[in-house]
Amino acid sequence: MEIRCIAPDELDALLALYQHLHPTDEALPPRSQVEAVWQSITANPSYRYFGLYQDAALRASCCISLVANLTHGCRPYGLIENVVTQAEYRKRGYGQALLAHTLAFAWSQGCYKVMLSTSSKDPATWQFYQDAGFDRFEKQAFIARPPALL
Repeated sequence: MEIRCIAPDELDALLALYQHLHPTDEALPPRSQVEAVWQSITANPSYRYFGLYQDAALRASCCISLVANLTHGCRPYGLIENVVTQAEYRKRGYGQALLAHTLAFAWSQGCYKVMLSTSSKDPATWQFYQDAGFDRFEKQAFIARPPALL
């Protein structure tokens, strides 16, 4: 098992993994637009897409955004999104290892906190995140979406 940043040339592997995250997600825009977004992401030092590899194949990933901040001594905070493990590789500790790696990165960057949210209503998912060190009772998350997406 290896955990590292997903390389710029691994976009297709990441997109394939995302099929395990949102199987019914809206269609992607044209390939040139997807590649432009990915190039922007990989060029930005405030974003990290971490991947867990088993047998040289991407099996799990998440991304963290580091957000500059004027409170807490100007220490940044982190936002984790798109935590996913390939379906047939779940329940092997890959997600926990990936989140531990991502949190260690955040702490090394001086983050005073890291947040994530999940749309899952499954208590097992909540327990998964609690086991990874997240407190689901400390704050309440609120989500707003543009009216066109309602």
